[in-house]
Amino acid sequence: MDRAGAGSTGQGRMSEDPGGYEFFVDPSRCIGCRSCVAACAECDSHRGESMIHVDYLDRPNSIATTPMVCMHCVEPTCALVCPADAIKQGEDGIVRSALKPRCIACSNCVLACPFGIPTVHVAPEVMMKCDMCYDRTSVGLRPMCATVCPSQALAFGPPAEIAGRRASVPSRDFMFGREHVRTKVFMMAPAGEPVIAVDVEDYMGKDAHGTEGWIVDTTVVD
Repeated sequence: MDRAGAGSTGQGRMSEDPGGYEFFVDPSRCIGCRSCVAACAECDSHRGESMIHVDYLDRPNSIATTPMVCMHCVEPTCALVCPADAIKQGEDGIVRSALKPRCIACSNCVLACPFGIPTVHVAPEVMMKCDMCYDRTSVGLRPMCATVCPSQALAFGPPAEIAGRRASVPSRDFMFGREHVRTKVFMMAPAGEPVIAVDVEDYMGKDAHGTEGWIVDTTVVD
């Protein structure tokens, strides 16, 4: 298997103009090895700190996992709620980590992100997150995570070539309740489902009486 992905020339270098490449996440291919997490921690721009993580899809019932990278929303909520204007989005659509001189570590971005990606690091008092390895992609290299993923659950390549090799279809439209979110990063989804719907109530759990797990007390106080 070519670990560098489709259309690469080795060492993670792209064979074409990076402007024609897109980032794809395919949960069905994730084997939970966490190679992506280890590789991310080796990036020069955030030495020793991984900006991504691997999460369980349905921990009580399955060991299935998926890599969690920044989806780079077209309208990034993290940037919109930042009171210090510390989070910037480039013309290429990539949402950067917070600018350290501006970030006040308020965690607004952490609470606002629908995908749960930003992390506030306490010691340096700054938000850091996946920036699609901008230091690499800007000079013609693939993101570290996509370069090392043995099953290509993370892939970076021409959309037509990626889609032609998968049974699933790429989607970048998500519904969180009634809120529509479009992203730069594509997620592979079952054919026939152009929009990925996420209902937060599915993850809240219910007690024996059928009430949601987040309801602490239903007693009415006069």
